[in-house]
Amino acid sequence: MPKTRKTTKKAAKPTPKPEKYFEAVGRRKTAVARVRIHPEGEGQFLIKNEFLVNGKQYNLYFSTLELQQIALSPLEKTGTRENFRVTSKITGGGLHAQAEALRHGISRALIIFDQNLRKQLKKLGYLTRDARMRERKKFGLKRARKAPQWAKR
Repeated sequence: MPKTRKTTKKAAKPTPKPEKYFEAVGRRKTAVARVRIHPEGEGQFLIKNEFLVNGKQYNLYFSTLELQQIALSPLEKTGTRENFRVTSKITGGGLHAQAEALRHGISRALIIFDQNLRKQLKKLGYLTRDARMRERKKFGLKRARKAPQWAKR
């Protein structure tokens, strides 16, 4: 006689509605910024105008006003600063390259959100990936091009 197994139906757990966001990657030198912009009114725990970089407020992460302005510039120039909550993870590079990578990532995410912003951001140059990288050090030299001091005798 075959054994039968009793099966009980488990109650379906209500899954929370996933938060809607727009994600993009920005790069500059060796800095990489993964950016998510959350439209206002989406999600359960929306803090208005929150701007987090690696878990910190952007003004604590980027200490100088210049770096803060670089990071905020796509939102400021398009007039969408109050419409989004921004979260990002940045790795590599220095602070200036990270700020520019963040600007690039925010610009790309804004394009995904609204295609009409593309013309304005393209004109400002925020959608162009700045491909300039540090030149590698060559053997026999002190840096990429700096040679040791030459002495005749």
